[in-house]
Amino acid sequence: MKRQEFRCLHRLRVRWSEVDLQGIVFNAHYLTYFDVGITEYWRQLGLPYQQAMQQLGGEPVVRKATLEYDAAARLDDWLEVGLRCERIGHTSLTMTAALWRGQQRLVSGEIVYVFVDLAQQRARPVPDALRDLIEGFERGEPMLRVVTGGWNELRADAAPLRRAVFVQEQGIAEQEEWDEADAQALHAVAYNRLGQAVGTGRLLQAEPGVGKIGRMAVHAALRGIGVGARLLQALTQAAQARGDHTLRLSAQHSAIGFYQRHGWEPVGAPYDEVGIPHQAMQRRLTAA
Repeated sequence: MKRQEFRCLHRLRVRWSEVDLQGIVFNAHYLTYFDVGITEYWRQLGLPYQQAMQQLGGEPVVRKATLEYDAAARLDDWLEVGLRCERIGHTSLTMTAALWRGQQRLVSGEIVYVFVDLAQQRARPVPDALRDLIEGFERGEPMLRVVTGGWNELRADAAPLRRAVFVQEQGIAEQEEWDEADAQALHAVAYNRLGQAVGTGRLLQAEPGVGKIGRMAVHAALRGIGVGARLLQALTQAAQARGDHTLRLSAQHSAIGFYQRHGWEPVGAPYDEVGIPHQAMQRRLTAA
């Protein structure tokens, strides 16, 4: 069992509350680590868990968990927890789990889930959509697709995401979120393999040769897995295709690092917009 055999790997650090008097991780916490790992597994599949399981009509429930201990983790260790689906039965999912410190495997395990209709409290067959999704992930297939189009085409999927992120989460006034520019913009929406919209953004024409990206919103449960990067890539490619030489955007302060990693540079001093610190950013484009 090697780290490279796991597509889903999540890094975590041992905390004070997880160790005993000798500074060694208490054995029961390894199950918690693997539970964190399975949460990241669903995230890597592009699934907002509650929303996805509601659509699938059930939820995986642990039937059996076994652990094998090879070595102990200690306070302040950086660990990697890996999960992969080993087998999908008629009603069950068998997951292999492992925990590493560097290249040293500390703990391995097997967790068997049964897919359950919670309302009726009984097992049901693993839905074909979930089976196909997991098998595709383990084969290395992409979990997201990005669709671009006009507001009339994508509004039904883009608008609820923007309302959830900007209005409900960040407290921006409803009237500040919507403007006439939506009708002229090119919109992008990222979908998972269940067809659920999980991210959106838009591209405007600020002036000839200059595009402006904005309204970037990603489902809270799926931040950090590349949804924003896929949207940014799609909108950048669209700008290049129409001949833009420059892209601009107004980044919230918390997102500056994200845009810098994708080739954007700050321009000018920070400023306040709708009560949130922002930074103007810019990226030069090469010919398509």
